[in-house]
Amino acid sequence: MSLANTLRLAPRQHSIARRRIPFRPGLWVAWAIIVIVIAAACFPQLFTHFDPYNSVDGAQLVAPGHLYWLGTDQLGRDLYTRIVYGSRWSLASASAAVAVGLVFGSLLGMLAAFAGGKIENLSMRVVDVLLSIPALLLSLSIIILLGVGSAHAALAVGCASIAHFARLARAEVLRIRQQDYIEAAFGSGGRFFSVFVRHVLPNALPTLLAFAALQFGQAILALSTLSFLGFGSPPPIPEWGLLIAEGRNYLATSWWLTVFPGLLVITVVIATHRISSAFAGENR
Repeated sequence: MSLANTLRLAPRQHSIARRRIPFRPGLWVAWAIIVIVIAAACFPQLFTHFDPYNSVDGAQLVAPGHLYWLGTDQLGRDLYTRIVYGSRWSLASASAAVAVGLVFGSLLGMLAAFAGGKIENLSMRVVDVLLSIPALLLSLSIIILLGVGSAHAALAVGCASIAHFARLARAEVLRIRQQDYIEAAFGSGGRFFSVFVRHVLPNALPTLLAFAALQFGQAILALSTLSFLGFGSPPPIPEWGLLIAEGRNYLATSWWLTVFPGLLVITVVIATHRISSAFAGENR
């Protein structure tokens, strides 16, 4: 096979990497859930006319009904409204956390695998150290250093996921480096940066994006856990984890304060996992 014919194989590898998402009923439902939640985060006023911060006199701990669909909290605030407005905080923090892990982790893993040698060994030893620390403990340690807040919580969760992205990116690059068109690209005079951008990155990106979708659900869970423990968004921000924490003291008498936010978190996480499985080509 000639050098030119070998180089022509690279675009075919790109087409193989771009897997079609099987639009099955379960996947349609997952996409619908994510689209609705994103729409609520971007345009909450289209979903409710109540204010998430103002309380109504005499409406404390009202059970779900025709006026307050999901009931009210201990201060008389509509729970449904607070969940809708809280989606903006939860999704924004989760997106920031995934972006931190995806960008820095992928670059670390790709460059380490593509460079090889001492750079790869040193980078992977750092990754092994990070993987040996539980993600929640690492996130809490970072928050203690930076301080409490939604931005710091997102950064902490993102830093805790860097090692996972780096390990996956390294494995993908090592697989791609063995392909004939990579050797042909170097043989034809291609430089490190051009080969990396034109051939390695496009073929590794689909797998990394599928893992990012999976990590998005994990980020929502991690951020909700931090908010539940008091290390995330401060009151009165209606972040989902904080809503669950505020309602735990009323679980025996006002179950809706924890059940509905908890069900929403579980639903969104399952939806993101289903979409991630479709991207990864898993058959469920």
